[in-house]
Amino acid sequence: MRQRLHDESGEVTEVVLVTPALLFLVMLVLQFGLWYHAAHVAQAAAQEGVRTARLDGGTAEDGRQRAEQLLERAGPTIVGDPVVDASRDVDTAVVEVQGRSVAVIPGMRLPIRARAQSPVEHLSKPVAP
Repeated sequence: MRQRLHDESGEVTEVVLVTPALLFLVMLVLQFGLWYHAAHVAQAAAQEGVRTARLDGGTAEDGRQRAEQLLERAGPTIVGDPVVDASRDVDTAVVEVQGRSVAVIPGMRLPIRARAQSPVEHLSKPVAP
């Protein structure tokens, strides 16, 4: 009975099998966290770009440049391979940001897509009483 309590023959095998699975789960959580952060940075860039594009006298190009500036300031490695598209017509301004998240797990670069849309400002002259 005493010898049976001190038998550790299966413990090494358990550690060898469980450790890689736990490390993979930790890396998966980190990967998701980085993707989530990158998605929020892309959304912030799209919103900032649309705020600029929707101004009276603003252009789609102004919005695109503003979104790219925010992506560069937030860190060029957070959103990988960013592509910013902007459009503006008489009523609506739209900015879209696409890219990929940083890969913690090799080969797992999750796609990111953010879109912001807003009505264009139209300033009118005040009506005289």
